[in-house]
Amino acid sequence: MKGCRFYIAMVLVQIIYVVGNILVKMSLARGLNQLVFVAYRHIISTILLGPFAYILERKQRPSLSISIVTKIFVLASVTTINLNVCYAGLAYTSPTVASALNNVVPSLTFVLALLLQMERVKIRSLRGQAKVVGTLMCIGGSLMFTFWKGGWLLKGITEKPLININNDSTNHVNGYHKDNWIKGSVLILTSQIAWSSWLILQAVVSKVYTAHLSLNTMICFFASLQCCLLGLFFARNPTSWRLQWDVQLLTIVFCGVFTSGLAYFVQTWCINNKGPVFSAMFTPLQLVIVAIFSAFAFAERLHVVSLVGAFVIVVGLYCVLWGKRNDNVEAAGPAEVPKDLDAISMEDGMHLHVDKSKD
Repeated sequence: MKGCRFYIAMVLVQIIYVVGNILVKMSLARGLNQLVFVAYRHIISTILLGPFAYILERKQRPSLSISIVTKIFVLASVTTINLNVCYAGLAYTSPTVASALNNVVPSLTFVLALLLQMERVKIRSLRGQAKVVGTLMCIGGSLMFTFWKGGWLLKGITEKPLININNDSTNHVNGYHKDNWIKGSVLILTSQIAWSSWLILQAVVSKVYTAHLSLNTMICFFASLQCCLLGLFFARNPTSWRLQWDVQLLTIVFCGVFTSGLAYFVQTWCINNKGPVFSAMFTPLQLVIVAIFSAFAFAERLHVVSLVGAFVIVVGLYCVLWGKRNDNVEAAGPAEVPKDLDAISMEDGMHLHVDKSKD
């Protein structure tokens, strides 16, 4: 049961991301400025995580050097780029396209990890083939789930939507035309490349700076400064920074506390123990969670092919996890394998080469 905590934690992270994305889409449709939103959510996260980081890690916090601070600042910059570019793309395109492109993260992270020699795959071995095939199945199943709408249309669970995610009176948000799918897809794809790079960089930085709460606090602090600085040029209207008791405030608080706070910390913890590819492989689960939630809340009707795509995603996910689990067994050796295989808490086959002497 102890080994299942990483899997449960990553599923919880995906649920938080889904709820946060739905709230963000509702708020952007009602005029929330993306720079203001990203700045506020990171300010809340900094205030929330700061005291815990100071108290809980004051005896184990490594000393900061210029090199470590620079790496953390770059990590925060990638976070800023990822979020702002992603939300700009959402204003051009539909949430369906955004969810589909979000599933390139596992393959991009896998390729980046291979190029940086953080992940080694023996393609002739069964576990290596399982990881490669599983990655392709996750991406292919996600595309099938999203774009292929043929076949029988299942009966909806509810007749009328319980939540109206769009504001019909708002056809343009922050000056962007929502029907420009090509431009929006390019922006969202760019944000996913940044997110994959964040996963890789996070794995490297977390090995050097092991105080994870302090690390995430500094990431949120630097990201909030960067967004506030950008806001001086691109969000000069004071009304954009004014908060009221509405869904926009709920979105900022939820994303600040749970997304930038809890989810980032949990994901850092999982990356440090299981590696960036393990974390990225849970991304396709967002499509499944969104489909189930949308069927109840938005009265969406699913095609049979969509259910087949969801099944392919789950099968592909377990193929990769099986391959990585067998990497752990081989790395531990026959004499060191415990009875409970899930209790293995190694680096999940990740071969990180970090020179700590420079820091």
